[in-house]
This record gives sequence, structure tokens and C-alpha cells, in this order.
Amino acid sequence: MPKEHSKQRSKMKQRINTVPYVKGYHPPSSEEQIKAIGFKTKNLPVEYSDMSIDSLKFFSPIPQPTTEDDWLAQYLEEGQSFREYLLENPWFSKRKGKFMRQKFEAEGKTICERYPDGKIYIAKFGSFKSSDINFDDLIDYVKKFLCVPVHILEGMDIIKKDNELVLIQDPQCIPSSRPGARVKRSTLDTRFNAQTKHIQIGVDSILPKMHSMIPPDALCLIGLTPYDLYGDETDLFVAGMAAGNRRVAIFSLLRYNPALTFSKEFWYEIVEDNNIDLKEKQKLILQRCCKLVVHELCHLLGLPHCIYFRCCMNGSGHLSEDFNQPMMLCPVDLHKLQALIGFDIVDRYQNLLDFYQKHGFREEAEWTNRRIKYIQSQNVNYVK
Repeated sequence: MPKEHSKQRSKMKQRINTVPYVKGYHPPSSEEQIKAIGFKTKNLPVEYSDMSIDSLKFFSPIPQPTTEDDWLAQYLEEGQSFREYLLENPWFSKRKGKFMRQKFEAEGKTICERYPDGKIYIAKFGSFKSSDINFDDLIDYVKKFLCVPVHILEGMDIIKKDNELVLIQDPQCIPSSRPGARVKRSTLDTRFNAQTKHIQIGVDSILPKMHSMIPPDALCLIGLTPYDLYGDETDLFVAGMAAGNRRVAIFSLLRYNPALTFSKEFWYEIVEDNNIDLKEKQKLILQRCCKLVVHELCHLLGLPHCIYFRCCMNGSGHLSEDFNQPMMLCPVDLHKLQALIGFDIVDRYQNLLDFYQKHGFREEAEWTNRRIKYIQSQNVNYVK
């Protein structure tokens, strides 16, 4: 990099205002980072190493908060090392999980071996504009990222009736349902603003109903909706909520649309920019939704928020912080997910590279391509 550019970047960094971390939080040292990855030596296996052949680090520390709304300015995260993950994650248990209704192999080493019929299900609650997001692309990304079977669950929907929202549940779409079971319709808890016509769904009114529809071969079920969500009356909104012990979660994609601007004071005030470029809009929606969905599915698979590196498992206190976080897993979370699922790391990176290139995610494609080349260049130590 030219020295002039280095000086400019240094000056820019100095001008960035920061705020303190939440009381009690201390950024991890390099030794703590290495220990969290799960190896006793600094000579990490190449697939988890932060070294590179061009002196550019692959993984960077989480930046210090720049606003009081940033995640680490509000919440004290203890972090979870790889070793702690093995001990604390119930998916590694030799006993069949609570509420699981599928074949279980106690001697299996990975989740795919313990639950050989297991699938991740994604359900659509409401009608999405085809001009905004292609669900086939979203499903494709989840498959490539998690390396487990992913299916869309049919038979669940939300329809608008006057100023209310009605949840539709068709038991016939669940193989284990009683023959002849009738379609269920239930009015959701909502709040509606007559002036702007904006409506939000109370998340607590939908999660229990989702659990009653989870398929017998489901590892977990995540619902996605175009409708806005809230938890408490004081909320502007919530991106979503999970009931991890019940293996279900619901999330809204509404606020991931770059054409929309939201009030910081009133939940019902939204302005839409109709002049935004359609292709750029679609790319940003897909990118943001891909990151959201795999983040939340990783939570359902036992991964907590990450405090060791910049990573798609970092917590976020607001949408801007969320949007600026990377799509990649850091070495700590990659090791966790690989141990749980058992994929080949280079094959996974290659599949992700194909996706990033196809959809014009240039930064992610360049990073992933560089990562693959590094691992393959050190293949003396890399064991597939």
C-alpha cells in the first residue's frame, strides 16, 4: 500500500470517535483469542490460522464502540471458547434432545450423524415481493453456509384482514399430523397506526404456534416475515426473537430493505425511496438477509455471540452496526460449527465463493478466494 494511503487511513482512524465498552468488558488478548479457537499451541492448523501469504490479516478484532447504542457499549458479553462450547452445547449430548421426534444415533460425533434425518426448515409468514428477494437464493446460501439440508416449510402464512393479521396453519403439510386435521386460523397480537397504515406483530403471539407446527424431522424452524415485529410496547421494533429450547425463531426482513428509512422515535413512521437502483436494492437485501438468517440459525445450533474477532456472530445493537458486520465466521466459530456439523472447510469456502461470485458480493468473494488459496498453499499441514 502506498505510504500516502497509509497516512490517510491512519488520520481517518484518529478522527473516528469512540465510546467506552460496557463496564466489565475487556477486549481479548491475542493469547485469549488463540485459546478460544481451541488449540494449545500458537501453531494453529492452517484452516484456523490468521496468517497469510500477503501480510494481510484475514480476521480483525471487534472495533471499539462508536456510539452508546453499539452492542459492546450496552451488553457485557463473556464470550465462549471452543472448549466451553463442546461442554455447554446440548446438541453434543449422548441423550436425545427434548421435543425431538426423529431417529437418534447416540454414538454419532456430529449433529448430522446423531440426527441423520435432521433438516433445517424455513417458513414464510406473509407474501414477499418477488422484486425484493428470491427465496431460492436465500435457501441456497443457508445450505452452503451451514452444510446441512434446508427445506421450506409450506402450510404457514399470514393474511391481512381489515386492520388485523391472521395466522394460517395447515396441519396437512406436516407428515405426522392427524389425518383430516383442519386448517387453523388465529388472530395475532398486533398494533396498528391508522395514519401511516403501518402494522406490527407481537412476537410472543406467534412463537408458541410455530412450535406446534415444527416437523418431526426438524433440527429447528425459523420463520421469516415481511411484517414488522415488536416485543414490548416500548419497542420501536425487534428484528426477531428465538425460543431456543423449543427450536423455533421468527424474524422480520422489513428493516433490511435499503429503500426504507425508519424513524428513531416513532415505530410507525417509515419513508420509502422509490428511486433506488433495483439491482443494488436486491443485492443489499439478499446480503443482509443471508447474514441475518445464518446468524440466527447458528444461535439455534448453540453458538452464542462472538467477542473474539469481527465475525457474523457478533452482537449488534442497531441496524447500522448489523449491516457493517462481515458475512464470515471467525476461527473460533468456524471451529465450533465444523465440530458440530463435520464439513470440509475448503469445500465449504468453495461453495460460498461460488455464491458470492454469482450474486456480485465482490468483497466477500475476494476474501474467500484469498482464504482458499492460503489454505491450499499450506496443504502440507492441511488434512481434508
